[in-house]
Amino acid sequence: MNGESTVVLDPLDWAILEELQQDARLSYAELARRVALSPSAVTERVRRLEELGVITGYHAAVDPARVGLGLQAIVRLKYPGTAHQPLRRLIADRPEILQCHRVTGDECYVIRLATRDVAHLEQVVDELARLGSLTTNVVYSTLVPRRAISRPSTGE
Repeated sequence: MNGESTVVLDPLDWAILEELQQDARLSYAELARRVALSPSAVTERVRRLEELGVITGYHAAVDPARVGLGLQAIVRLKYPGTAHQPLRRLIADRPEILQCHRVTGDECYVIRLATRDVAHLEQVVDELARLGSLTTNVVYSTLVPRRAISRPSTGE
């Protein structure tokens, strides 16, 4: 939805992406072994996927609860007007905000955040509430913490 063109990937590109999404710390030699290519061919393909913007980075998956942020919530914000800079500043200043999506529908933004406890959640929600009306849902559990992007089916 960002206006960028789609990159056409072949089955080997998809195999590389699937392996890296499972373990981005794989050496090129191990990745090459898993996808049945030479290390130099895998290295070249990974570099090309990075240059094309298909691979946008490598990240460590951190369990928020293990680092003291055990209360997660989803906030849906209805933002009045079109001057969104105050929200962008708040997002930049609040590390508790893990994701923020601008969406269609009644709400303008869907925000995922992680806090220490209910008091901490209330503090962050109060700051967001200064920007518009909102609805907050506490996350009981996460059924899909992170799903890898898979090759789309062709419908055949």
